[in-house]
Amino acid sequence: MALNGKQKYFCNACRKGSRQNPTPLGYSPEFKEKVLAAYHERASLRGVCRIFGICRQTLITWLKKVARLPKLRKTLVKAEKGDVLELDEMWPYVFQRKNKRWVWLAQCRRTRQIVSYALGDRSEAACSLLWNRVPKGCKGATLYSDFWEAYQKVQGKRATLPQQNLERFNNIIRQRLVRFVRKTLLFSKCDEMHEMCLRLFLHEHNTNC
Repeated sequence: MALNGKQKYFCNACRKGSRQNPTPLGYSPEFKEKVLAAYHERASLRGVCRIFGICRQTLITWLKKVARLPKLRKTLVKAEKGDVLELDEMWPYVFQRKNKRWVWLAQCRRTRQIVSYALGDRSEAACSLLWNRVPKGCKGATLYSDFWEAYQKVQGKRATLPQQNLERFNNIIRQRLVRFVRKTLLFSKCDEMHEMCLRLFLHEHNTNC
């Protein structure tokens, strides 16, 4: 008799054991969706595992499968004439505070969607990577950013207006994803998980806009 009270059987032909009405293996899609949603609510990887009673490697495997998403541009609505893009950068860190990973974002003011992102340092090369990922239909938009000199490579001149919407979105990222807070004990230990968490959040944001 099994610990759950179900009768055990042994097959003389295949030499395998089984239980009466065995419980299906694996987790339901609804359970996985709930776990992944909790991952975006300021909880750490180990914290989510403790709450739902799952293995850390299992959660990492789920995250890697979900992270195989289409390119961010696939989530965007069609660009329109007169659109405005706000550009800004923020810095969290990976493993150590001295290992800064600047997050560059470009947001459409009309749709509030993030049209492109880039991770790197605060150089012109990282800014160029951000601009190269902007879809062609959005490159004719008016650009606004702060006075950081790297934006001159994209804009050709300094900005004159603030980018309130994108700055607010940066605050939302820090509120929802604790690993993007500068003063915290919960941080990414590798670049792969750092970008994976950001990509999942951006896809969710663009889909719900």
